[in-house]
Amino acid sequence: MKLDRFIRVAIAVVILLVFIVATGALLFISESALNVWDRLRAGPAFLLYTYVGIMMLLALTALWLIWRLVIRRKIAPEKKVSAVPLSKDDIEARLREAEAVGVDVSEAQAELKELAARKDAVHLCFFGEVSAGKSSLIRAMVPEANVVVDVVGGSTDDVRHYRWRDASGAEILLTDVPGIGGHEDGLTDVAVDEARRANVVLFVCDSDLTRSEVSSIKALLEFDKPLVIVLNKADRYSAEEQASLMQQLLERVDSIGGDLDSGHVVAVSAGGEIDVIERSADGEETAARRTRPADIGVLVVAINRLLAEEGASLDTRRERAVFRMAAARLAEAEGEYRLQRSEQVIRSSTRKAIIGALAAISPGTDILIQGYIGTAMTQQLCKLYGAAPRDLDIEEFLSLSQSRVGRALPLSLAVAGNGLKAFPGLGTVAGGLVHAVAYGLIFDALGRSLVLTLSKHGELLPDVAAKEFEEGISEHLEAGVRRVAKMALAEKKG
Repeated sequence: MKLDRFIRVAIAVVILLVFIVATGALLFISESALNVWDRLRAGPAFLLYTYVGIMMLLALTALWLIWRLVIRRKIAPEKKVSAVPLSKDDIEARLREAEAVGVDVSEAQAELKELAARKDAVHLCFFGEVSAGKSSLIRAMVPEANVVVDVVGGSTDDVRHYRWRDASGAEILLTDVPGIGGHEDGLTDVAVDEARRANVVLFVCDSDLTRSEVSSIKALLEFDKPLVIVLNKADRYSAEEQASLMQQLLERVDSIGGDLDSGHVVAVSAGGEIDVIERSADGEETAARRTRPADIGVLVVAINRLLAEEGASLDTRRERAVFRMAAARLAEAEGEYRLQRSEQVIRSSTRKAIIGALAAISPGTDILIQGYIGTAMTQQLCKLYGAAPRDLDIEEFLSLSQSRVGRALPLSLAVAGNGLKAFPGLGTVAGGLVHAVAYGLIFDALGRSLVLTLSKHGELLPDVAAKEFEEGISEHLEAGVRRVAKMALAEKKG
């Protein structure tokens, strides 16, 4: 209790002393300021205005420096794919900017060209799982569907298009896409992309929806375009069963946020042939094939009604979906470009670190002795990923990394020595060369950890990036030792 009282009294004394010192300083500053003000007022006017101007300039300069050092500058918004609907001008402007810096924008441009090529026809995409009967429905709607129309650009041989005309004579393009849920990789993505390019998506199923089908419909609803659920092979069910299934389909779509009216769920039969067993009068059974008539009239009516109701909005909604897809293609291309450019920046910084280590030949030298290399690499990588960190953030990242370099240096030296032994003809490996490789490995790991953080978060988070560096340094050292060793040997010979 006595000790506790002593501490509280000591704190009170310290507070009193701080109050006295602060009061004295305030009085001194006030007296000095008033004296200066009185003398300025007594002097020429131009001296007063000049003094005030200089003080304001100094204050603004101090505020600007504080803002540069302390305020976190945000990522440029144009680096992100916006959720706001894009216009043609928006996406074309972004493509021009990306192309100007060297990004490969060919895939995104191909989507815009494909959109322009489809402007004269309405596109219906038949979408669904394997064996749902999509192709059979198209053959029933277009009997001459055995003739494949030219496959449009951007698609594969697994996407086929057939011509059809509605009741008004307007040209319709029916698209048969690969069934989702198949075993061949990539075909589901092909089908989804084609659904984005279409005006209307016809989702074909032959029973109540499975979990994967519900997931697919949920994704299709995000494209913001008309969706029709087509219950195929309906002749297998009675009228009551059909009505029950169609109601279940509506409820399934409603449960995932969809808003379909009953006219957008239809039951059809694509027809075709079936195997039957016939029994003669004497009781003998024989196998035979019977043709089932197609019953797709309700689907044709639903399509015609939808096209009449939606009208010009079909093209607008398709354009938005394609613009979003082009933006996604552009984002992927920008990601590839950043990876390539970041590799160049890291290699260049690693090379400079090796040269610096060869010149210094100082075993105990820390990576931040070559601080300008680390700072320059960090700034270049941040700029590449659209981040604008504070100078203090960069210093904090390098400082946090420095504390981890001390623990990693023995490991990097061991890895460097083993890596150099893999090159014949070196004899006894010189210590300076080992240290040069070790520093190169550390810079290489530092850059790759920073790229990982920037790609995940879009900004420089010093503690997160330093932690990534610490956790991944062993893996980065092992992966990069041969590459960095070759670089160091080339510089040594040079």
